[in-house]
Amino acid sequence: MIGFILTGHGEFAPGLASALELVAGRQEGFKVVPFDVDKAADYPELIHSEIAAMREQTDGVVVFCDLLGGTPFNQAMMASQSTPDVEIVVGANLPMLIETLFARSSDANATIGSLVECAVNAGKNGVDTRKFEACAEDEDDE
Repeated sequence: MIGFILTGHGEFAPGLASALELVAGRQEGFKVVPFDVDKAADYPELIHSEIAAMREQTDGVVVFCDLLGGTPFNQAMMASQSTPDVEIVVGANLPMLIETLFARSSDANATIGSLVECAVNAGKNGVDTRKFEACAEDEDDE
């Protein structure tokens, strides 16, 4: 199984994980590692150790981050250099996590590459816009 780690600034990761659990239930092989500004000095060691621990228990790790170039992303990238089979996905959102978790659970042979591809596609497809169009008045209806 491929393990998942969700990280991000402040309450981003715990909040997203809470929403995910409401929709998809509690997940095996899923860890939340928030970046707390008050504990910023401890974060590099924390994320490195969590990635290494998850990797020891799984066939690979996908780390979902909130923001390209932020501390969670940068530290996860550094950890991925010393731990094999770790991929980083940025721009994490709820549709991405739901679809990727379902893909992992429905295919016991899912690879880290296929799950990363699924995550990126689902993340992009989960962003859209909708608008109600005003109904034109039809004089024949009167």
